[in-house]
Amino acid sequence: MKILSDNTSLLKSLRPFNDLGFVPTMGGIHKGHLSLINKSNKLCKKTIVSIFINPKQFNKKTDLKSYPQNIKKDLKILKKSKKVDFVYIPKFNDIYKDRKKSKIKILKEDKILCAKFRKGHFEGVLDVMTRLTKIIKPNKIFMGEKDFQQFYLVKKLLETNYVTKIIPCKTIRDKNNLALSTRNLLLDKSQLKIAAIVYKSMSRIKKNIKNKKNIPHFLKFKKKELKNNYKIKIDYLELRNKKNLKLSKTTNNSRLFIAYYLNEVRLIDNL
Repeated sequence: MKILSDNTSLLKSLRPFNDLGFVPTMGGIHKGHLSLINKSNKLCKKTIVSIFINPKQFNKKTDLKSYPQNIKKDLKILKKSKKVDFVYIPKFNDIYKDRKKSKIKILKEDKILCAKFRKGHFEGVLDVMTRLTKIIKPNKIFMGEKDFQQFYLVKKLLETNYVTKIIPCKTIRDKNNLALSTRNLLLDKSQLKIAAIVYKSMSRIKKNIKNKKNIPHFLKFKKKELKNNYKIKIDYLELRNKKNLKLSKTTNNSRLFIAYYLNEVRLIDNL
């Protein structure tokens, strides 16, 4: 496993390879990330993982400041996996050498779910993913379905403008079915229990939706119920078509999306 800490060493190391799988991360490596790496190993000859906490996608300074980071631990986990060929750990200037203001804008139709509640977040995500793609030039990029809207927007932008494929990977969950996330490190035991209960509630809601004539009304009621029962703040609880993310009136080809806060920690999930 070779560590690349600047663009010069990256370009020199990657030049001989034309079948490259890329797993972008912000660190906090967990089994979810390792599943992306495993898939890259199966489909590509070489795999590169990036670790870069992108300040441009945080719409709150406090969120950026509290984001978990432990580069030594991350490298230890990646090395132990024996499935990573390169780890790219760029500095801010390596990514944002071109200081021109990004022209990326989220379409009105896409200002839904997290794009509605986290102003500027996806503009920052799409900007950094564009920059990383230009630098690394991967054949395939592997992204988890936990943040399905992120996967959807990145795929739409990058596959239109670059010769790369965005490969979706299933959400990996812990023994309580909580979706693995670096932010889970910020939760205490009682909060982790609540998060697991929220998942179980979502499973029941998704199952019961099939019998409901007025889905928006049913979800509005369930959203209020979750808020009252578990004292959580919910940004959204919506059923949307997984192909275009439009609101759905049927469970066919649809996913149930949620974003909520446990104290100051924001969690997302879909199923």
